[in-house]
Amino acid sequence: LLSQGDKLWGGRFSGSTDPVMEILNASITTDQRLAEVDIQGSMAYAKALEKAGILSKTELEKILSGLEKISEEWSKGIFVLKQSDEDIHTANERRLKELIGDIAGKLHTGRSRNDQVVTDLKLFMKNSLSVISTHLLQLIKTLVERAAMEAFREVSLLPARAVLVGVCRLSCMTCVSFSPGSGALAGNPLEIDRELLRSELDFASISLNSMDAISERDFVVEFLSVATLLMIHLSKMAEDLIIYSTSEFGFLTLSD
Repeated sequence: LLSQGDKLWGGRFSGSTDPVMEILNASITTDQRLAEVDIQGSMAYAKALEKAGILSKTELEKILSGLEKISEEWSKGIFVLKQSDEDIHTANERRLKELIGDIAGKLHTGRSRNDQVVTDLKLFMKNSLSVISTHLLQLIKTLVERAAMEAFREVSLLPARAVLVGVCRLSCMTCVSFSPGSGALAGNPLEIDRELLRSELDFASISLNSMDAISERDFVVEFLSVATLLMIHLSKMAEDLIIYSTSEFGFLTLSD
């Protein structure tokens, strides 16, 4: 059985977690893809702790150095997961303690895993949206160029432009624009500079309500809705390309 002292939650519990519950509760196989954004969030929070006087400059440097080492291990595919790593937050903080000692525990001062979860998810989605937007803009550029060459044949593809840009870029980015620092639910009492967190993590603004910031996942549902709409339009475009490549139309030839 794993002791509660090895976890980021359940500090008030005196007993140990049942192995069956450990298996049920573990999410590391899924959320390890959040490793880099989790480290990014921890680096920003460490800087905020130093500014609040909770970490010394030396402690901050050790924590940042340790987190950089962990990031390197993930990027090289040599990070070793352990059975006690129930999620990415536990894994990274456990490894940080192995690298720099008990100072690593200070990183969790005034911090909640609730806040870490939503921050990681928003950072991951924000980064993913940037990648999607880049590809969409390239697609739109290609459509416009082709339309200029063969306006009559490809004009039916042009209406997709407004949907692809307007929906995916403008609607979704506003959903993930609020910065962390809300604690478990009721805010952070340690005078953490949330503007510093916002700036470090490149969020557009600071959330005004801690309960809403921690508990809501509307931005995930909105992204899924937008992604579904996007795929419907891309599917229609793919269907057009298939039809236009048939012998009946002969507008284009698809490469092997």
